[in-house]
Amino acid sequence: MLRTALALSLLALTAPAFAETAAPVAAHAHDHAQVTAQAPATTYDSRFVLLEGTRNFRDLGGLHTADGKTVKSGLFFRSGPLGSLSDKGKADFAKLHVSRIVDLRTTMERKSDAYSQQAAFGDVYWTRDYAMSMGNMASVFADPSKLNAESVRQMMTGAYRTMPKEQAPAYRELFASLVAGTGPVVVNCTAGKDRTGIATALVLTALGVPYETVRQDFLLSNGAPGMNTLTASISPMLARLPADVIAPLTGVDGVYLDAAFDQLRKDYGSIEGFLDRELQVGPEQIGRLRARLLR
Repeated sequence: MLRTALALSLLALTAPAFAETAAPVAAHAHDHAQVTAQAPATTYDSRFVLLEGTRNFRDLGGLHTADGKTVKSGLFFRSGPLGSLSDKGKADFAKLHVSRIVDLRTTMERKSDAYSQQAAFGDVYWTRDYAMSMGNMASVFADPSKLNAESVRQMMTGAYRTMPKEQAPAYRELFASLVAGTGPVVVNCTAGKDRTGIATALVLTALGVPYETVRQDFLLSNGAPGMNTLTASISPMLARLPADVIAPLTGVDGVYLDAAFDQLRKDYGSIEGFLDRELQVGPEQIGRLRARLLR
């Protein structure tokens, strides 16, 4: 059985030290076909924050809820790793006045990173020690010649069905930090797209943002600033695979998020059921979350 953030364990096989944000690539992708074709572009969605030294950093502000309210800007951000921010990146990040960073990376990922977020950010930084199970990853990649885009895509879809529950301790901390309202909150992982993508989708859903909008935000990770550095940070064996085989791993697909939410509904009856039972986010907490993050 595939387990916690399965695909991201591959990204942890080498240490991603990002000296600067990579060259621009396309900011939008809305289906599986576009996962494999990320054409160069010169513009991004306006919510991206171009911080030197990280990838996929963006503000969740500006999204609209089903009842006509809007998520406030400057209070909730999602990102890739922050430890390798350049001096300029650190200066720009400081201007955000972040009160909490929730790092979803495994112990191995953090140790293999050339930089330390904890050393850089001190008391505002939160993480946990855990080992990502490889599940049947070894068997899937045992014979690279048998890999194809669809098998990797199916592997990713299966991994998404396990991620929410296995990341529950970190997601619980994220929601608690947002509800506490002491300042802006950042959630991050290695790519800022899978564990972080689900975390963001859960928060937006709790705020009342329609699923189609949540899904569109999830897909913005395809071609986000710096995402074209991912392939270079994967192990040499994987980097030699055809681009169409690697793409389902380094990009996102709407069916991934669909699978995560489908599994939560099967296991808990609803997304709200998961939030309440696993994350201790019930009606009272949701009310406080909306009062703080919506206008």
